[in-house]
Amino acid sequence: MVMMVTAVPALAADDPLTVVNNLSEFIFSLIRAIGLILLGFGILQVGLSLKSHDPSQRANGMLTVAGGIVITFTKEILNLITG
Repeated sequence: MVMMVTAVPALAADDPLTVVNNLSEFIFSLIRAIGLILLGFGILQVGLSLKSHDPSQRANGMLTVAGGIVITFTKEILNLITG
């Protein structure tokens, strides 16, 4: 009964290439969300290190910001590399 109530129709496309493209867009949107979270956390870390005058925390924050930027723009970086 629960399976019938919570059934959601599958919005599948006829073209397999469209399905792969949709899956790719979904995965890259998840990666972008993770990158934005890391970017925000890195900015927070840098701000807290400036307040507490902690150079090691500042370095970690800068690395986290750089990693967040790279992860956020992964799709664009891959498109540049692959042409």
